[in-house]
Amino acid sequence: MRRVYTVGQVNRYIKGLFTEDAILAAIFVRGEVSNCKYHSSGHIYFSIKDQTGSLSCVMFAGNRRGLKFRMKDGDKVVISGSVDVYERDGRYQLYAREIELEGEGLLFERFLKLKKQLEAEGLFDRARKKPVPAYAQTVGVVTAPTGAAIRDIQNISRRRNPYVQIILYPALVQGDGAKESIARGIRMLDGMVDVIIVGRGGGSIEDLWAFNEELVARAIAECETPVISAVGHETDTTIADLAADLRAPTPSAAAELAVFDLRKFAADCTDYERRLFRSLTGKLDLMNRRADYAREALRARAPSAMIRDARHRAADLDNLLPELVTGRIREARDRAGSLSEKLPVYVTEQIREARARSDRAEADLTGLLTSAFEDRKHRMAVLLAVFDGLSPIRRLSRGYSYVESPDRKAVTSVDAVEEGDILRIHVTDGVIRAEVTEKERQERAAAGEQI
Repeated sequence: MRRVYTVGQVNRYIKGLFTEDAILAAIFVRGEVSNCKYHSSGHIYFSIKDQTGSLSCVMFAGNRRGLKFRMKDGDKVVISGSVDVYERDGRYQLYAREIELEGEGLLFERFLKLKKQLEAEGLFDRARKKPVPAYAQTVGVVTAPTGAAIRDIQNISRRRNPYVQIILYPALVQGDGAKESIARGIRMLDGMVDVIIVGRGGGSIEDLWAFNEELVARAIAECETPVISAVGHETDTTIADLAADLRAPTPSAAAELAVFDLRKFAADCTDYERRLFRSLTGKLDLMNRRADYAREALRARAPSAMIRDARHRAADLDNLLPELVTGRIREARDRAGSLSEKLPVYVTEQIREARARSDRAEADLTGLLTSAFEDRKHRMAVLLAVFDGLSPIRRLSRGYSYVESPDRKAVTSVDAVEEGDILRIHVTDGVIRAEVTEKERQERAAAGEQI
């Protein structure tokens, strides 16, 4: 009895065979890239081929981190990945995990290393870049004398401006001695021309490698003349491109940048001439108007005109003066009459107000003096009472006396006198003289203490 399988079963069975094969699960395949397409999803679809056949390939977006270059048709690559079956279509393909340029991988690594080194030195800094002159008269070109690059530059130059001189330094641009030849050409043309174009047509990374050499990069960086690089196609980037003052995608584009368009220059000059003429004409008209205005102003300020105007004003004033004086006199008389009528009433009112103020001031002053006198009188009475209480005479009238020693000093202690001394004793109504016959010391309580 025969057994019938579905398409899906067959595809699944074949997929199982591929999956179980250890060689196909981790395989390296060498080939040339063709039909390379970068999908908007990030996946890359392409084929690799050799003389015997072709193999469909895909690299999913998640694996593109391992791709260090932009893959294009014609690249010779080595792919690591697995071969598996896509069940829906029933076809097998190579699922790429990593892709390397065969024979170019080491060169690319050298490129990245040199780029990092020179970048760290500041060789690619924008501050080092020199501006390309807008109207170069001589253009130096360092390239192969028989290549397409020099023909393109010459054709563009003749078309844009046949008067610009092209000076070619025939250099090796590929193979042994190429880097020395290119660097020598740059140094030779430095100072002889207004701008230098360094480049060649497209090719593989090996073909363009001379422009990735440190010797060439330093020659470009040290060049006093502005340098335009034009190496390969627009997608090719070399160390020379990074070191140059300006990068052109192709030699033809470099010629467009270096050689100014004579017809456009002539048209610009004509336009500038027309604009300058309009500007000068406008300024001339303005200056003429200003001159006319100044002439009229000067005429108005001429001495004869000023004298004539002064005479007219004097005549007008002479005519107006009598009427003006008469009017002023009349106004003065009217004001005097009015004031003479108002003056008695005004003076009388002022006198009345002055008298009222004087009366008020007199009353206020009298009150103040009376109050001050009473205050002083009261204080005097208080002070007299105090002085009376302190008076020695008052004390003497109460039976106290004041005793003086022979030398007229107050006797306050028995030690101040000696027996036989004649003392003066002051009382209320006179002085008593007495002789000291005896001294007797007595201890008494100090003033203010209780006995």
